Amino acid sequence: MRPHRRTPLGTRVPAPWVRTRLRVAPGVAVGLALLVAVTAFLAAVCPRVVDRAEDAGLRRAVADAEARRTTVQVAAPQLNPGFSPERREAALRPGTLRRQYAAVLGEVRRPLAADRAQSSYGVRTATPLAVPDAGLARPDNVPPRVVLAAQNDLAGHARPRSGRLPRATGTVTATTRAVEAAVTTETAEHLRIEVGSVIHVPGADRAPLAVRVTGILAPRQPEGAYWEAQPLLRSPSLVRDGNSPAAPTYWLGALLLPPQAAPAMLGTSGNPVRYWQVAPDTTRTPAHALPELRSAVATLESGPGHGRIRDAVDPDAVTETDLDTVLDDYEDLRSRIAPLVSVAALGTGAVALVVLLMAGGLAADRRRAELGLLRARGASLPGLAGRLLAETAVVAVPAGALGLAAALWAVPHGRSAYAVAAAGTVTLLACLALPVRAAARHRTAHLHTGREDVVSARPSRRRTVAELTLLVLAAGAVEALRRRGTSEGAGTRGDALVSLAPVLVAVIAALVLVRLHPLPLRLLTRATDRLRGAVVSLALARTSRTSVSAVLPLLALLTALTTAAFGGSVTAGIGAARDHAALLTTGADARVESTSGLRAGAAERVRGVPGVEEVTTAALTLEAKPHDGPESVPLAAVSPDAYARLADRVHLGAFPARTLTAATTTPDGSARPDGSSGSGGSARPGRSSGSGGSAGSGATPLPALASSAVAHRYGTAPFPVRLADGAHVTVRIALVRESTPAVTGTEFLVVDRSGLPSAATRPTTLLVTGSDLDATALRRAAGGSPGVTVRAQERAAYAHSPLQTGAEHLYTAAVAAGAGYALLALLLALVRAAPERVALLARLRTMGLTRAQGRRLLILESLPQALLAAAGGTLTGWAAVRLLSPGIDLTTLALAAPGAAGVGHLRTDPVSLLLPALAVLLLTVAVAAVQAWVTGRRGSVRELRVGERT
Repeated sequence: MRPHRRTPLGTRVPAPWVRTRLRVAPGVAVGLALLVAVTAFLAAVCPRVVDRAEDAGLRRAVADAEARRTTVQVAAPQLNPGFSPERREAALRPGTLRRQYAAVLGEVRRPLAADRAQSSYGVRTATPLAVPDAGLARPDNVPPRVVLAAQNDLAGHARPRSGRLPRATGTVTATTRAVEAAVTTETAEHLRIEVGSVIHVPGADRAPLAVRVTGILAPRQPEGAYWEAQPLLRSPSLVRDGNSPAAPTYWLGALLLPPQAAPAMLGTSGNPVRYWQVAPDTTRTPAHALPELRSAVATLESGPGHGRIRDAVDPDAVTETDLDTVLDDYEDLRSRIAPLVSVAALGTGAVALVVLLMAGGLAADRRRAELGLLRARGASLPGLAGRLLAETAVVAVPAGALGLAAALWAVPHGRSAYAVAAAGTVTLLACLALPVRAAARHRTAHLHTGREDVVSARPSRRRTVAELTLLVLAAGAVEALRRRGTSEGAGTRGDALVSLAPVLVAVIAALVLVRLHPLPLRLLTRATDRLRGAVVSLALARTSRTSVSAVLPLLALLTALTTAAFGGSVTAGIGAARDHAALLTTGADARVESTSGLRAGAAERVRGVPGVEEVTTAALTLEAKPHDGPESVPLAAVSPDAYARLADRVHLGAFPARTLTAATTTPDGSARPDGSSGSGGSARPGRSSGSGGSAGSGATPLPALASSAVAHRYGTAPFPVRLADGAHVTVRIALVRESTPAVTGTEFLVVDRSGLPSAATRPTTLLVTGSDLDATALRRAAGGSPGVTVRAQERAAYAHSPLQTGAEHLYTAAVAAGAGYALLALLLALVRAAPERVALLARLRTMGLTRAQGRRLLILESLPQALLAAAGGTLTGWAAVRLLSPGIDLTTLALAAPGAAGVGHLRTDPVSLLLPALAVLLLTVAVAAVQAWVTGRRGSVRELRVGERT
């Protein structure tokens, strides 16, 4: 055993500061560690999530574009006929093309990378050649035309469905009379080519080149750039021979020769050209390298790289690609979404910053007496701040590192530098909050200070100046956001001050509430002076005597609640915009239509499909011509009662059915709205006496529902309309609506079908309402091959880009983070006041306070501030949405899919507006009740003994 050492008398034994503080208050240290770890995790994961969404968006943009647009295509004509035949043939042989292909790939610079598996090179004829062979498909008795193509690695990208791959026997030259070829399954099907077919391609001043088909091939990856860059090699096309709509059509296909047979094209009049196709590989290209990527593409297309390609390939080589246009479109989309993302990111970051600072301020306030005593006994301000910094850093630094590690593990993709910087900033702020606040409060040594009751305290001049400065900044940010939106134009990444507008609104509201806080407390105190019992008066007195620093959680609560409400309004606006756009496209929950007319009984069969509740028929024609003029207006013939129910149900241009119902003319010339005929047997309303004639003067105009554009153009006076079958009707615009279920677009006429000839009332469209509708089942029930559009599927298609989904997830996380930080701020404030409340209850219990009274006392003491924060947060969130709505355009975020109709605006979301505020109230009541219950189970002696810790 080690001998016990005695400490000499008079020797000072220093107590380790950090270890002592951690052992005295382990709960505080654990709470700080959790706060720092969670905040560091959120701060570090946010930039990596944004990077992941932008990288996925770039890959999606390139993948969705056609390969013929994204592929870098280098083409060179055949050598001049003045060169020797041997040299011209050598230029088309695989060995020469392979060396030149390697030179082209060598000019591809990072970050642009080539997808070697889908890149290709070869020779093809630029001029299609007509082949007169019998047995080939001739749609309008016009012989088909073919191009000859010899592309590399055909065996690696196609497998024989029948026959075998083509081969070249011996050395093929321009004088070769016969070669082998293969065709794809689609070419064989449409052109009626079989294995063994011989196709004679016209020669140039020589006999035709006999091409014998040895195999029919199925592409392994038909959507890959190998086939998509030149889709004619895979799929034939039906071409019209001339510009006239009545011109005859013919098939155009491709015959796939082996690469060794390419010189045979010189013997035809097809003008063979050499080509090298570089398919881009963006799977590893980060979106933040987009400027370098565009530069690499520009170098190949018209820069130094293009010059070197010409030196290696041919002086007349041409490089073409639309990849730069695809990248520009993606950058435009990103630049329009990025400011909205910055609003969510900066807002959540500001909330986290406020809570961190609040935690440091509450810790300094809790230890005010301890730190004041240390200063009075001679502790220097730098030494005190240094000890507090070391005490906090021991907890905060490991917690920040843990949060950073968790973020890097949760999101393995993205730039690490931004994540490290964000987590480091959070950790640094957590370390500095307590020492800086303590140093500012204890600049001078003092033991006792006057009371700083919230009711009696007066703001200092410095505070007033700071608040006015924040007010000016907030007003400027709100005005800038309302005037120019979240971005000044394409290509900008947003303004940090403008992006902080929701947070600044919350800060100003919190400062106003802090100044107005004493007024309702004074009024409540006066109102409760005459009440029996001391519980209510004591609770209000305790609330009024709360220190000014304890009101700081209002700032954190209002900021967090406003951020949650704003984020919820963004997600609600996105959902509403998509719902409305999908509704404008379908007109109902599903749409079944056929331009040539639906089969008989289709409506009845569709009604029997599971999930269908109601089916409304419409006869839609796009060739209705008002005044028999050249302009056409879509016209829908409907049953007014059923159509009015549909419009009212889907909230799309609702109208009273009787206004659209056709009236018949009675013998005395009056109109009957019920549509029944009088004894005179007059003609049906609106219809002319004969097909193709003009509207009769005695016909009753057919009431019509029109769009505002059509109503503005033709007015409300009756006018004739010629239908697609030549019949004429007279219509009068009786209703004007911006949209209607039956017609997609901004121009339409809707009339009662009973006023049209029977030929114009054949149903072409079924508007289906119901739930869980299946497009396949609807198509099968309708019969034939009609087009079916389901509203739910159409809505899902609007979330097209990962940029959109990433931004949506970020706003959802902002709502959750705002609500979470609001509850955390409340918990911190309640925990800070817990020791004082426990001591108060213990003292009052010795005076006869019951447990029920103690519970009511704590709840009533906590409720004023919680009610103020909840009501203020709700009103501030609502006001922020109303103020900032003109400057927030959610159309890009909600409807980035091409051709989407509609506009996205902020919409107040009651859930995100009220639920966090209610949670604040419930948590306040719950914590107060738990504190009262715990205190009631403890003995009063323990809480009141000398040396108690508060």
